[in-house]
Amino acid sequence: MIPAGLDRRGFLKVSALAGGGFVLGLVLRPSAAGDGTTREFAPGPFVRVASNGVITLVAKNPEAGQGVKTSLPMILAEEMAADFAKVVIETGNLDPRYGPQFAGGSLSTPLNYDLLRRAGAVARTLLLQAAAQTWGVPVEELHAERSVVTHRGSGRTLTYGELAATAATLALLDEKTIRLRTPDEFRLLGSRVGGVDNRAIVTGQPLFGIDQKMRNMVYAVYAKCPVFGGQVVSANIDQVKGMPGVRDAFILRGTTNYYGLLPGVAITATSTWAAFKALQELRVNWDQGPGGTHGSGDYEAQADALAAKPGADVRNDGDYTSALSGAARVITARYSIPYLHHATLEPMNAMAWPASDGGMEILAPTQTPGEAQSIVAETLRIPKHKVGVRFTRIGGGFGRRLINDYVVEAAAIAHRIGAPVKLTWTRAQDMHHGFFRSVGWHHLTGGIDAAGNVVAWKDHLITAGLNSARQAGRAAHLSPGEFPAGFVPNLRFEQSIINTNVPTSWLRAPGSNSLSFVVQCFIDELAHAAGRDPVEFRVALLGADREVPGARPNDPPYDARRMKDVVRLAAEKSGWGGALPRGEGRGTAFHFSHRGYAALVASVAVAPGGMLKVKRVTAAVDVGPIINLSGAESQVQGSVIDGLGAAWLQEITISHGRVVQSDFADYPLLRINDAPAAIDVHFIQGTNPPTGLGEPALPPLAPAVCNAIFAATGKRVRSLPIRRSSLVWG
Repeated sequence: MIPAGLDRRGFLKVSALAGGGFVLGLVLRPSAAGDGTTREFAPGPFVRVASNGVITLVAKNPEAGQGVKTSLPMILAEEMAADFAKVVIETGNLDPRYGPQFAGGSLSTPLNYDLLRRAGAVARTLLLQAAAQTWGVPVEELHAERSVVTHRGSGRTLTYGELAATAATLALLDEKTIRLRTPDEFRLLGSRVGGVDNRAIVTGQPLFGIDQKMRNMVYAVYAKCPVFGGQVVSANIDQVKGMPGVRDAFILRGTTNYYGLLPGVAITATSTWAAFKALQELRVNWDQGPGGTHGSGDYEAQADALAAKPGADVRNDGDYTSALSGAARVITARYSIPYLHHATLEPMNAMAWPASDGGMEILAPTQTPGEAQSIVAETLRIPKHKVGVRFTRIGGGFGRRLINDYVVEAAAIAHRIGAPVKLTWTRAQDMHHGFFRSVGWHHLTGGIDAAGNVVAWKDHLITAGLNSARQAGRAAHLSPGEFPAGFVPNLRFEQSIINTNVPTSWLRAPGSNSLSFVVQCFIDELAHAAGRDPVEFRVALLGADREVPGARPNDPPYDARRMKDVVRLAAEKSGWGGALPRGEGRGTAFHFSHRGYAALVASVAVAPGGMLKVKRVTAAVDVGPIINLSGAESQVQGSVIDGLGAAWLQEITISHGRVVQSDFADYPLLRINDAPAAIDVHFIQGTNPPTGLGEPALPPLAPAVCNAIFAATGKRVRSLPIRRSSLVWG
């Protein structure tokens, strides 16, 4: 689908540029209607000012709860000097004019901050020029604020709406010459702003994918083999077709691509309920393939066998063997993490309908609308530009909706029947056919010298990947730049991969969400073995104020000073070192994730019978300047709650090639009564460029809590979830 106002040549040009690095000038062109006939000022795709004063700002990226539908327009409004309380926020459909559109990697702010500032500044500058032309005064005598231009000398004012028609006639500006507002001029950025959808959410408005409807659509379900990689042999299609409300049932052969359209049986019906009832009666003869023999116990046995052998080299610094032999104390430990599911409250769903030009239209809660377009085009063998994608608010993503298998299923069914389709997964399907954070077994050895300093470190990680080592990298692999690489002089990282049939993928703070638990808990073990305070020990390990280069060309540097600052701030605000009753303890942890620096202190109480209570979590975070203080606090607090639920309660197990858990009864979410009574958030805001906040605060949560449990009970938790550990003491 080529966007309106863009011919085929322009579409291809912008698409190519967007794929390889967005070019700012292509999105800041004023409205083509520069002859004065237009009554709307549109200096590029992100801003529209109508003559009636309505200002529409486009939120270009999918909203998955990370707050970008509010924060990205705030950046536009700040530079535009618009009254944010009165603007209209519009979600942008997939459109090459916007540049890359996705929700993942905490990248929405860092990738769009400069772009949107310049887009807003261009709009403000043109409106100021329109006022100068209207009044016949120098533009330097004018000031813009809250959607009004004021002439300083006379006090005269014009609203943006009154200036829209004139501004639309002005010539193109070179955005590189536009003056951006300085931080001391900011009136909006850094303040507290409620989410633009808050009222609609609490009043039950149809914002999410699962809420959407259209005329003449049918409702669909799609059954796949419960064993990963299985094929359809036969099914009781005729029986299912005769059930009440069922329109059709048929087999789709699909492909062997786990991340696309797998083989399965589609059922269409007059309602979701009728489709679900038919699914219950569906009987499929599956060819399970070799995956039917796989299980979690088998994986663990393979991991134990691999642990006795050297792994593949990931990083080798100094002389680890000599340093270890000369250490005053040597500590060893085995840590393990389970498979994890994304557990989104909104199950996978999508709508698709055939277009009149032979293409396909998509409406879905996807984190990667561009990838959805590509995979639908590839699967249905239609030109990519004939696949239009619109995206809704997302009821939980956490990385799951980076993969568009559910989108292509809806499109394939709509293509087959030639009618609009709404596909909805059941909760069990959502649990059984996820893409999981991988398992891992870490075998660690640390050496401490007589002064209590870490002189040697080794980690051999055994993890699992889908039929290849490459897939492990999507979930829980050990990268050469992982902390404490660059901070311990003699260090060895090794990795071994178990080939499995379980599809893995990114889960909130990929890699970091498991590695932080292992690394920060083992650091705590070393601190106690050295007889040193865990906070002081961490600060000493971070060493001098310096930037440690990344291990690979595109890796960001690790700023030791910024990390020490958040470690100290979290300790200070938590009351670290103060006396606690027996059975209570504080634990700390830090992590550098997605260019953000975060340190947490957890305060816990453990009753003699083993009952755990996380009383308070104190977070200190440095992600540069904060865009929306309210949203930023929510992201950190949400990370704490999400991380606590995963660490305390959750695991996915595999038996006979399939997921054992089916719903929130056996894959529990954290309940309100188990949430910390207080989550205190403190930000350090420097002059560094802003980075994302959806992920950095999550990784330190699990180790902070587990280190606090040790402080309270003397028991080490080395395997997650915590509920599998006995915390009984007395």
